Amino acid sequence: MRVALCQISSTPEPARNLELVRAGVRDAVERGASVVVFPEATMANFSVSLAPLAEPLDGPWAGEVRAIADEADVVVVAGMFTPAADRRVFNTLLVTGRGHHFGYDKIHLFDAFGFQESRTVAPGKSTVTFAVDGVTLGVATCYDVRFPELFRALADKGASAVLLGASWGAGPGKREQWELLVRARALDSTAWVLAAGQSDPGAVEGNTPLGIGYSMGVGPRGDVVGQLGAEVGVLVVDIDQESVESARQAIPVLANRRL
Repeated sequence: MRVALCQISSTPEPARNLELVRAGVRDAVERGASVVVFPEATMANFSVSLAPLAEPLDGPWAGEVRAIADEADVVVVAGMFTPAADRRVFNTLLVTGRGHHFGYDKIHLFDAFGFQESRTVAPGKSTVTFAVDGVTLGVATCYDVRFPELFRALADKGASAVLLGASWGAGPGKREQWELLVRARALDSTAWVLAAGQSDPGAVEGNTPLGIGYSMGVGPRGDVVGQLGAEVGVLVVDIDQESVESARQAIPVLANRRL
């Protein structure tokens, strides 16, 4: 299976970001991808109030992404915001195309480095997996990557790869942490981890997480098979089930767990 990671720089305007999705899908299809992953906050970046922008999965923004996916005959994964009952929103990864249309609500909220995501975002409760061309894929969002138990849970549900959307905030050591964590989660779950982040928007005031770039594809033995730099771009990664089965036989950490 060929997966494209589209590293974009979302604007505050959902309509403009749909054009980024459309262009990214077109580029991915030209490269032969069947799954196209965009970052967290593709709908709108974190520089604006989220509640006024939030829409349900059957709303116009998600509907347009679905139309883009259906026209290209691919599965698109993209970050958006959906309404929660308490006036907050859910930080949702939309999965749409090839008969799929649902969302994963981010479980672990970024209350760290002086930022408090839980003030405006409600936590999700459920892990999500789905199948494309016979391959089971899991999904996760940004801060989730710091929690190995989530990636193990997805592997337990049959995931051979985890699609990770992120809007990773800049700061001292943050790139190194990003690279280390993505590789570690691949090893924890002996699964592919395909991480699409927002590109680096340049100098930004404050601690709002927008992006650093460095989207990457990591194999089930923790090897980096491809990585972008800080700028906008598309990375294509070919994943295979055989490499996962081989890694799980050689490094049976899932089978050997005692806790």
